[in-house]
Amino acid sequence: MSSSFAGKKALVTGGTGTIGREIVRQLLDCGVERVHIFSRSEHEQFLLQHELKTSSSSRVKYMLGDVRDLVRVSAAAEGVDLIFHAAAMKHVPACELNPHEAAQINVQGTQNVVEAGLKANVEKVINISTDKAIEPTSALGATKLLAERIISSANMTRDTGRTRFCSVRFGNVLGSRGSVLPLWLDQMRRFGNITVTDPDMTRFVMSVPQAVRLVFQAHDLSVGGEVFVLKVAAARLMDLAEVVIEEFGEHVSSGPIDIKVIGKRPGERTREILFGEEEAQFVVEVPDMFILRPDHLGSDEATLAQPYPKGKVTELAKSESRTETLLDKDDLKAMIKDSDMRVRA
Repeated sequence: MSSSFAGKKALVTGGTGTIGREIVRQLLDCGVERVHIFSRSEHEQFLLQHELKTSSSSRVKYMLGDVRDLVRVSAAAEGVDLIFHAAAMKHVPACELNPHEAAQINVQGTQNVVEAGLKANVEKVINISTDKAIEPTSALGATKLLAERIISSANMTRDTGRTRFCSVRFGNVLGSRGSVLPLWLDQMRRFGNITVTDPDMTRFVMSVPQAVRLVFQAHDLSVGGEVFVLKVAAARLMDLAEVVIEEFGEHVSSGPIDIKVIGKRPGERTREILFGEEEAQFVVEVPDMFILRPDHLGSDEATLAQPYPKGKVTELAKSESRTETLLDKDDLKAMIKDSDMRVRA
């Protein structure tokens, strides 16, 4: 837990999503003075009020709005010190079918958050990104790559204010709404089977607590413009499917559960990348993560790692899920337990 949040005021966009909710919970545990929870869903805000028991608390302010609305985002950012930007379209198929909406939310929405943060003169803006932004093959990846670039460039184009911007790049967060686990649980309940796109597909996987720890570490380490990438392991999609059946199958279905292979969906790829070859020259490695410094700072090894405790220039040329040592089933079971499976069977 970061002690640097005590007494601060924070805005969490997408604050009723899986990651947003966990950020809110941990910020409250860290002693923030107030949290603004910004999202589009009245119902989800209602549920979160009851979950946190904060409907009348002076430490939490619930604000309905859309990141596409600059006026509303600016109102939500008034008086805060920190912005955690978790609002986004996150599903590959939805973004493929609705690329304009994906651009409006993931790209224009991020630009609105930047402008609102600068107007409010906040200390830091931390943007939540995805490994699909690297060498993107989908509308989701392309829009999140642009969002990363908007955040990094904001450090160069800002005037004399104090605001610093950075991004964190997630793998698949098990149990989040953007992950496959909620879909599989629903399929088991309704149909007695689950669908797998490609049995040899690999993904970087992380638990919800791991993801939020990365966000808080990024806040503490950032000097502006970086992308922070947690060191996480990879897993085969088929292994994960079999673990989910073993762990939850008997609780949601009275009969045996089959796995149906349906093939890749539009925009999907068989492996993910934490950082690519062109980015590797700017990567600093610290014990728990990789830090991608913005390329305008240069790649001089004498200065590259200086701002980061225990930082060193990485020797990796790139990081792909298909070349990593894969998690076994026991590891996956432990990770699901660590996430406390917010999507309950």
